[in-house]
Amino acid sequence: MNPAGNGNSDEVRAKIQHLLVTGDNRLKQGVAPEKTRQSYEQALELAREAGIEDAVRPLVEVRLADLERLARESPPREPPEP
Repeated sequence: MNPAGNGNSDEVRAKIQHLLVTGDNRLKQGVAPEKTRQSYEQALELAREAGIEDAVRPLVEVRLADLERLARESPPREPPEP
C-alpha cells in the first residue's frame, strides 16, 4: 500500500522534486512569494503523506528561510511606469 495513494515511491519523489524545482524557479524569476511558498509547502505535504517528511523537511525549511530573508532584504517593487 502506498501512503500517498497516487503511484509508487519513485513517482512521489519525482513530484516532490518537481515542486521544489518549481518553487526555486519561481524564486529566481521573481514570482510572487506566496506562489513560491505554495510550491514548497505542497512538496512538504506530499512528503508527509508519503511518510518521507523527515527527509524533505530540511530542504523545504532552507528554502522557506531564504524566501523570508529575501522578502526582508528586497525593497518593495514599484509598478512599471506607463
